[in-house]
Amino acid sequence: MQITTHATQPIDGQKPGTSGLRKKTEVFSQADYLQNYVQAIFDVIEPEGRTYVLGGDGRYFNDPAIATILRMAAANGVRKMIVGQSGLLSTPAASHLIRKYETDGGFILSASHNPGGPNGDFGLKFNIPSGGPAPEAVTNAIHARTLEITEYRTSRDEAPTVDQIGRYALGDMEVEVIDPVADYADLMETLFDFDGIRELIATGFTLRFDAMHAVTGPYAVEILERRLGAKSGSVVNGRPSPDFGGGHPDPNPVWARDLVGHMMDPDGPDFGAASDGDGDRNMIMGRGIYVTPSDSLAVIAANAHLAPGYAGGIKGIARSMPTSAAADRVARKLGVEAHETPTGWKFFGTLLDAGRATICGEESAGTGSNHVREKDGLWAVLMWLNIIAARNQTVQQIMDDHWAEYGRTYYSRHDYEEVDSDVASALMDDLRAALETLPGKSFAGLTVIEAEDFDYTDPVDGSQAKAQGIILRFEGGARAVLRLSGTGTAGATIRLYLENHEAPDGNLAQDPQKALERVAQAADEIAGIEARTGRDVPDVVT
Repeated sequence: MQITTHATQPIDGQKPGTSGLRKKTEVFSQADYLQNYVQAIFDVIEPEGRTYVLGGDGRYFNDPAIATILRMAAANGVRKMIVGQSGLLSTPAASHLIRKYETDGGFILSASHNPGGPNGDFGLKFNIPSGGPAPEAVTNAIHARTLEITEYRTSRDEAPTVDQIGRYALGDMEVEVIDPVADYADLMETLFDFDGIRELIATGFTLRFDAMHAVTGPYAVEILERRLGAKSGSVVNGRPSPDFGGGHPDPNPVWARDLVGHMMDPDGPDFGAASDGDGDRNMIMGRGIYVTPSDSLAVIAANAHLAPGYAGGIKGIARSMPTSAAADRVARKLGVEAHETPTGWKFFGTLLDAGRATICGEESAGTGSNHVREKDGLWAVLMWLNIIAARNQTVQQIMDDHWAEYGRTYYSRHDYEEVDSDVASALMDDLRAALETLPGKSFAGLTVIEAEDFDYTDPVDGSQAKAQGIILRFEGGARAVLRLSGTGTAGATIRLYLENHEAPDGNLAQDPQKALERVAQAADEIAGIEARTGRDVPDVVT
């Protein structure tokens, strides 16, 4: 194998966010951009003689990126790359492969729930040997390396195609192309009562899973239709597409509106779900009801013992700070630890590794457990099906029982997308500067009792994360959280999270937006979102 060393220079903007580096596809595909970032990763992780997993969600630029990474891996002394057939691997499946085959980490090509295509987004993140996203110490080192890089190495040989399962050579490096679905599907069978779910489906129970033209299509067909017996066609939009069928692969009521239409029909399926671009997020619905991610986390935690893989109970529950406190109430009743972390699945890793959390979730439709070190959309779907089968109840009945026991935490997220970055940053900076002055003041009839910029100290390794989002707490238990998203690629996204808890003997049947109306008004009065952005309504409400 002949190796070429290319001279290069640093490229601005290669700082990873909460889930790796995400940029517009046209940025990632410009000369040396991907190569610089990949070489920076290799320079930090010292790859010689090691084995890695490689795959992505099939979005535009996935194939050439895989070929580039394979050629650079060979030139940097990697011993073996395990690649999903056709370059496909869902993010949770990649995490499982890293763990199952005890590799030294993995390269995951995805921009998650962001749109794809030539005018869409692309992303790359490195996962560590535990299967989870690289911690900030590693991503900071990668970013630092991008600022000083002067060369990258690549093989002159062509990378093997990865369309067929088999073993191939690229110089001294072995490339093993594997079935991207089988190992993951086998894992799911060890966690859930597939016999019970099959019996449920055999009684006439109907479901609809919208794969949104993303990577979970093949996984859902194999598991839901072939292994569990759902009728053919229960999985819709199941063929992965480079531009996600021209849609937006974010499983929420706005972008999965077709699923919502079917589920709100009185004659609709009994159960509905959707997943995102790389398969790590989920949306759960029953006939006539949408389950918020915060409620889904709480219900899963309260009922996890019904699934064989969790029959012994759970050790703890972890949630991201913007996620509602509904899961905390479950943790108190179960007598297990409840953890509040910054946004980003990587913050759950130490808790999972230390056995201090079993079930984790975040408000942006990510839910998972200690079976992998990523959130897992299909896992959440199967957990819900297991719960439904075990309890012999509808989704609505399960939610009604849960709220009757724990109360209902009304919750919503308002996204203001592609706001001018300077405007968004100034809004947050000014809000931080005013925090000490807010307690005791009233806005929209709600009195602030506490205002803080959330800082986090990891209880396992002592690492710290500062300024992770602003929390406004009001008398009566209402809360608003404001933060800038780390997953967008254009401008800034201001995310406003609203919650208001109603006790079990309170009004549990309100319209969520009505129940949160005063909280939203108070947050806007405090932060000046409309006045400063010119947006009188959010772009997305979930």
